[in-house]
Amino acid sequence: MTKAHENKTIGVALRAGAYVLLVLGGLFVFSSILSLSGSYLIASAAGVFLAAAVANAIVMRIFERAHLTNVGLGWNSASVRNLLIGLAGGAGAAAVILLGPIMLGLASFQKVPGAEFHWYNFLFVSVVLLFGAAGEEMMFRGYAFQVLLGALGPLATILPFGLIFGLAHSMNLNISMLALVNTALWGILLGVAFLRSGDLWLPIGLHFGWNWVLPLFGVNLSGFTMSVTGYSMQWRIGSLWSGGDYGPEGGILTSIVVILLALFIWKGPVIRQPAFLLQPRAEG
Repeated sequence: MTKAHENKTIGVALRAGAYVLLVLGGLFVFSSILSLSGSYLIASAAGVFLAAAVANAIVMRIFERAHLTNVGLGWNSASVRNLLIGLAGGAGAAAVILLGPIMLGLASFQKVPGAEFHWYNFLFVSVVLLFGAAGEEMMFRGYAFQVLLGALGPLATILPFGLIFGLAHSMNLNISMLALVNTALWGILLGVAFLRSGDLWLPIGLHFGWNWVLPLFGVNLSGFTMSVTGYSMQWRIGSLWSGGDYGPEGGILTSIVVILLALFIWKGPVIRQPAFLLQPRAEG
């Protein structure tokens, strides 16, 4: 029994370690190539997406004899529902923390000099954010996360991966301690979302919905400015609440809404799907 447990532990460590090495290698290769485009957004979002997709596809094929879709990307009616619930939750949470201050007179919209709304810019930012969100979810809630979730359980997996998710953003522009805490909370929330749904569509929806709405209101997203509408949101309250130059993710409003969003996800009409990597399989 002890020997079997030891072998299982070594197997889990080997699979998770191989995945991490493939991700790191993919990030270096794809980001280096895509940096030639001259666009940081493209290099970052597409680099993460490609590195995560390739790493997941390789380890799923080698260790599981399965396909990339088995990592939680299978498409069916439950997937559609979970994706829409995620989109509604993420976009709705972002709208709440931004519309609330506007309605209370604590913030307002101002025209950005020389900036105009263009459909092609709107579509470009939307596509980049979609690939970025999907890539990060595959990377942080994909193979290694799910393998360790099955071996260690929810608490010992979701919390550490949430912290890693937060630290992965520690080099972002205008980062603060509260911003790091909130990003880690988001990482935990997205881990809980996978646990709740058994697929990646719910966390992808949450992630993309949130990231998509913030630039529409003219606020910074994780420290980055993305001019989409030609307007920016000007706050009349301190950075402790607004997040300052990092954006709302660096403020207390986000801390509050993430907790409420976790309750919404856990109690909402999410359809639980069987996660391939969490299903018991015969040894050998």
